Amino acid sequence: MSIRFYCPNCDAPIAFDSRHSGKRARCTTCGQLFIIPAKDNETPGKIEPKIEKGEPLPGFYHAVFIDTWKIFFDLDNITTLTFVIAAVCFKFFLSGSMCCLGFISFIIVWGWLLGFYLNIIYETAFGLDKLPEIYLGTSITFLWQVIKPFLVFFCTLAAVQLPFIIALILLKDKGITYENMWSIKSGQAITLQLLFILGLFLFPMTVLTIQIGGDVTMLRPDYIFTPIFKAFGPYLVTVALLFAAGIRETQTHQFDPGRFGKIPLALNAANLALNLAVQPIAIIAMRSIGLFYRHYNCHFRW
Repeated sequence: MSIRFYCPNCDAPIAFDSRHSGKRARCTTCGQLFIIPAKDNETPGKIEPKIEKGEPLPGFYHAVFIDTWKIFFDLDNITTLTFVIAAVCFKFFLSGSMCCLGFISFIIVWGWLLGFYLNIIYETAFGLDKLPEIYLGTSITFLWQVIKPFLVFFCTLAAVQLPFIIALILLKDKGITYENMWSIKSGQAITLQLLFILGLFLFPMTVLTIQIGGDVTMLRPDYIFTPIFKAFGPYLVTVALLFAAGIRETQTHQFDPGRFGKIPLALNAANLALNLAVQPIAIIAMRSIGLFYRHYNCHFRW
């Protein structure tokens, strides 16, 4: 039986199975933390995150590499993990199609996955060591849940790569493009390469700032660089994990209906397995971003 109620902060309609009554959850619309009520239309109690400024919380590496694996074996996460597997399989079999259905499936699945990753960052940052609950909502809210993550990731990536984009535009007349800048040994090309790598390096911190702070104006140099400099080692681990997930994703191949029967079944199975293998790495990477805030929030100036 489902319990239906409204967010105590933004009044968005929410529904959970009754077995989750009493558990902590988060509104997918505004991000408010609350306690799931026991009855329909009951006002859920708000949870105000209490992040104390002081010394860093110890155990970051243990939390990332040891504690994170526990969520894959937690029975409460079976539904979420099953949904993730289903979404990846859906993407694998349909997004390789050249028709409109393939494009739509690509947008829907990646929009949901990106939103799922953002929820992991948020909930991990505030001490929720479980995978986010699955809530699809109505047709309108589901559409927004697909579009919003794309906007967050696009705006964040554009912000960190803005110096690179400007420099690339200025050097266009000199024949330097993104495609050939990696093979050119000139000082200008090397500068472009360094700007691009710097943007990728700053991406975890900026997406964390947007997801937790919820305001683009918080993308200030002092807000971004201070935690990185004061906890450089842990941040480097976070960057490496996110980079590993990105590299692994670029190596995946989707099912090609046009070549059905020409590609061995074992190869298709291996490609599907590779798609699925990306998700544990991505989940660990997203949790590492949230854990970076949880353990080193004393270094955050906001």
